[in-house]
Amino acid sequence: MATRLRLGVNIDHVATVRNARGGQYPDPVRAAEEALAAGADGITAHLREDRRHISDADIDGLSALLNAENRPLNLEMAVTQEMLEIALHHRPHAVCLVPEKREERTTEGGLDVVGGHNWITPFVGKLNEAGSRVSLFIGADPKQIDAAHRTGAAVVELHTGAYCDAVREGRMEEAERELAFLTAGAAQAARLGLEVHAGHGIDYDTVTAVAAIPELMELNIGHFLIGEAIFVGLGPSIRRMRELMDAARGVEA
Repeated sequence: MATRLRLGVNIDHVATVRNARGGQYPDPVRAAEEALAAGADGITAHLREDRRHISDADIDGLSALLNAENRPLNLEMAVTQEMLEIALHHRPHAVCLVPEKREERTTEGGLDVVGGHNWITPFVGKLNEAGSRVSLFIGADPKQIDAAHRTGAAVVELHTGAYCDAVREGRMEEAERELAFLTAGAAQAARLGLEVHAGHGIDYDTVTAVAAIPELMELNIGHFLIGEAIFVGLGPSIRRMRELMDAARGVEA
């Protein structure tokens, strides 16, 4: 029987719109409430070192909301001492470790777990001890997947950006190669006992093929859903994504 995929909704860019003018509107916590009501299984938020969108106060508010609702918060963050202290204070359900460069517009590529294994592993250990499930955001490279397993992380989230970009730009042969790469990576990670998630750049045109990868347990989607909400509303944008994910898995909504 097909497994229903979980949908984590990333509300970072609600904060981007708020910060463009300052003040308190629109409120990411309200967006999280709307997302949960529309069928999101959890909320993802990336607290960047430069606080370009999500703020510390947002994490306070999201933690309070999701604890009250008994729903998971997935805190995305860089592998730094400051972020570790914040995560240990809030103890979110999940922590996703991501690469971060201040000059990038969005997360570019996956975490280099091979090169950073000696400092990522103790970081993972401290988060595990605090009760958070640790996910590593990586490319579907066999060496990176093996290294992620050795850190003691419970989850890998595979970067789907290259596949999604290739589809949008009509480079279909490349898209097929990237999809095969993701499929093989998901199978490898599952064989190692890792839970497999995926995310980055997913929209209505790309979600079906990604969601059909059988080892995947969760998709994390943000920018497209927030953008689509401008035209149709946040609830309808999430419900449509949920429908496409369920259809890809052959499960009833």
